[in-house]
Amino acid sequence: MNKRFDFDREKLKNFDYIIGTDEAGRGPGAGPVFAAAVCFTSLDKNLIKKLDKLNDSKQLSEKIREELFEIIINNSIYSIKQGSVEEIEKLNILRTSLLTMNKSCCEAAEKLDSENILVLVDGNKKIPDFKYEQQFIVKGDYKSASIAAASILAKVSRDIFMKELDKEFPQYRWAENKGYLTQAHLDAVDKFGLTKWHRKKFLQKHFEKSEQLSLL
Repeated sequence: MNKRFDFDREKLKNFDYIIGTDEAGRGPGAGPVFAAAVCFTSLDKNLIKKLDKLNDSKQLSEKIREELFEIIINNSIYSIKQGSVEEIEKLNILRTSLLTMNKSCCEAAEKLDSENILVLVDGNKKIPDFKYEQQFIVKGDYKSASIAAASILAKVSRDIFMKELDKEFPQYRWAENKGYLTQAHLDAVDKFGLTKWHRKKFLQKHFEKSEQLSLL
């Protein structure tokens, strides 16, 4: 944990603030993509101790993610945004993810009292058409405390959203699969069809395969 904060401190040497950003939901076949931006404006020992379990959201249990979520939002400047299914279908998932990161970072940055800001972007792509200094960090959620925190905010927010959708569309079991194309999800698509929340382009191969099988 200390190494992640040390990583951010090293990057902070020439800047007033560091913002970390990450997304959740690039892979599922249903639901929006979420992006979050997090800036820890001060890091006292007590906060670091509270965040001792901070890690890439995918490496944590749902319970720990939710506990960390509350700590992060109460001790940081942050923003959480959605990229809609319509945007994903029109632009593709990568461009939508980066656009949503852009929005969340700009909103978080506007809450700070400086423009001398460095944004750390998880992955191997920079945010296009972006006004702030930025660096992409491969496997950033393992290296940077602010990126790891952003990954948790994005993941927990998206999971909550999909659980709410599940109440309206229980047949797809989104509370369990969060929109990922599990076999149960695909079986439900075949039986009940698609909703406005499905990413139709993500399901093209499934329908092509189904049509091929029907010809046998």
